[in-house]
Amino acid sequence: NSLAGLLTGQEGVRGQVILQAAGLDELPVVNVENACASGTTALRGAWLEVASGACDVALALGVEKMFVGDTGRSLAALAGDSELELARMGMQFSATYAAHPKYDLRGKMRDYGWTADDFAQVVVKNSRHGSLNPYAQHRRALTAEQVLGSPMITDPLTLYMCSSIGDGSAAAVVCARELAPELGRGAPITIAACALRSGRVFTSGDQGHSTLREMVADFYESAGIGPEDIDVAEVHDAMAPVELLVYENLGLCGPGEGPSLVRAGKTAIGGEIPVNPSGGLTARGHPVGATGLGQISELVWQLRGEAGSRQAAERPLVGLAHNQGGLLAGMDSAAYALTLLRR
Repeated sequence: NSLAGLLTGQEGVRGQVILQAAGLDELPVVNVENACASGTTALRGAWLEVASGACDVALALGVEKMFVGDTGRSLAALAGDSELELARMGMQFSATYAAHPKYDLRGKMRDYGWTADDFAQVVVKNSRHGSLNPYAQHRRALTAEQVLGSPMITDPLTLYMCSSIGDGSAAAVVCARELAPELGRGAPITIAACALRSGRVFTSGDQGHSTLREMVADFYESAGIGPEDIDVAEVHDAMAPVELLVYENLGLCGPGEGPSLVRAGKTAIGGEIPVNPSGGLTARGHPVGATGLGQISELVWQLRGEAGSRQAAERPLVGLAHNQGGLLAGMDSAAYALTLLRR
């Protein structure tokens, strides 16, 4: 959980308060707060507990209640996931995505010919996926005209290109492999790798640097895979253009080629590598502390062949989740998380 302390005043022991109602008292409980990456951070902790032999079964739970009757309070709480220096600069998430060299959306539009319609096509794809997801916050398939015609937030980002506040929860039960047959209701899915990295301070000479790209290279090497091995992915599309940037960082395409993947249907359900079959953050929703575990839930359903009408055309073998969160004054994300699942 990331925001309940600011929105409800319940600090410190949120996990114990929630879990006692489920009869899960007298157990070790760790409260995890890591901005939008809180859910995956909790999963990583559960995975390490089981892998180390400290326990046989661990529960990673993400819960966020963002609707409290006052949108201003919710947005103010979200601002707490940014370094205070940004608030003094008057910066918002949407403004940094649009303007900062780390993302350089206008530079991409200039150098690669990207357009606002390219960003809208990402939303069209994900909204179509979300319309098939009974757990999605927004279950309406949108047209490019509707996306482009929604209110401008920060040029070139319109309202429908941005994830919205929402309530949600998701969980994952992590257990030792030998216990899976007696505990699981479906085929066990293996956490092959789960990595976490913090951002860095960017300087004027760092325009070509990408913390995520470097992390992905290390992650692939340690997991013994490459981008060609990924069958399905859930990525952190807090703003629609970010999905295109993540394609590049994951090695799914070359620089500037993301829009062509979307327009060719390669990242849609039924395409070569479905990305965000859940609908992503812009359609499924972004209940901050639960978002990462929501990605994991979707990948587990995909790998088990249980995703219903949004099932990838061929039952995937390998799924990748990319989750990140927070913002440092140096304009990098505060936390990056990558998870690799196999069946």
